[in-house]
Amino acid sequence: MEKENPSSNRYMGRSDSDGGDTSGAFSDCNSDRSGEFPSSGSPTTSSSFFGGGGDGGLHRLLVSCAVDYSHEVVRRLISDLESPSSTVESQRRAALELRLLAKHNPETLLRIAAAGAVGPLVALVSHPDPQLQEHGVTAVLNLSLCDENKTLIAASGAIRPLVRALSTGTPVARENAACALFRLAQLDDLRTAIGRSGAIPPLVALLESGGPRAKKDAATALFVLLASRENKARAVEAGIVRSLLDLMADPDSGMVDKAAYVLNAVVEVAEGRAAAVEEDGIPVLVEMVEAGTPRQKEIAVRSLLQICKESAVYRKMVVHEGAIPPLVALSQSASRKSKEKAEALVELLRQPRRTAGDSRR
Repeated sequence: MEKENPSSNRYMGRSDSDGGDTSGAFSDCNSDRSGEFPSSGSPTTSSSFFGGGGDGGLHRLLVSCAVDYSHEVVRRLISDLESPSSTVESQRRAALELRLLAKHNPETLLRIAAAGAVGPLVALVSHPDPQLQEHGVTAVLNLSLCDENKTLIAASGAIRPLVRALSTGTPVARENAACALFRLAQLDDLRTAIGRSGAIPPLVALLESGGPRAKKDAATALFVLLASRENKARAVEAGIVRSLLDLMADPDSGMVDKAAYVLNAVVEVAEGRAAAVEEDGIPVLVEMVEAGTPRQKEIAVRSLLQICKESAVYRKMVVHEGAIPPLVALSQSASRKSKEKAEALVELLRQPRRTAGDSRR
């Protein structure tokens, strides 16, 4: 699917705690990348869905969504969603039109929300019909691209239904629910609320077992949510460390950088550092220092610094893994920032093995 216009799409909404540049590791969850123009014969393009119009009905729908809708038309679509007499087919069509309108006409996002669409679309996120749920999730995602809509979406009760959709929705709904939660988590006061609503375990599950797009969306959402300390603890409890290390050790996953940055957020807390060591993360990180890309080497060094800073036992393990030679090489050839981190880690590793206050002798 097409990428969004960069001028209308801000990156991530958080920077990592050490000021590192993550802009190349993550890309924003774009609006509605789910392929609403699926192959012939899928439920979305069936003749019954388009009122017997088949592919011609799809063409007319796309053309109609390319024009500037009036407030009255938007209100009619909302009425079709809310009317007790509406059939499932008419609700599907109305939901899809609102979804596509929000995707293809970004300037109308505020207008759609102001017309009262947020509540009915949020209600669809819990609908038992999988296609209606998917349209609801994706329309909410599209509306969340506008910062002014985020508070309204959260106030309309979207968080818990989106969390449920992470586990119960279609593959597209799960991906787009992760993206919508990422968008809402860009508001500082919603990150903890999203974590307390149970989002972390299903996002970790999506990271572990989802498709390539789902893994990337889950990692992006988790990276932002882990700015909250209590969400870091939830992620460790959900088993995130094992999933991250598996992705980091697999160059074919296309997830090495993303997983490494999320792990760096996890090891900022003691339980995250302990889990990284217990799950044999030190060899993975040392290998990354030795053979990774410049970006991977930098983030691996930063994670090793976090792991080693308060534990002589962990430092001994890192030395035993053979970290010092590649760190010395990195300090002589890397960028200034990477050089400083590598030198700091080498100095730390060369300290006496037992230090006062070390809880892991």
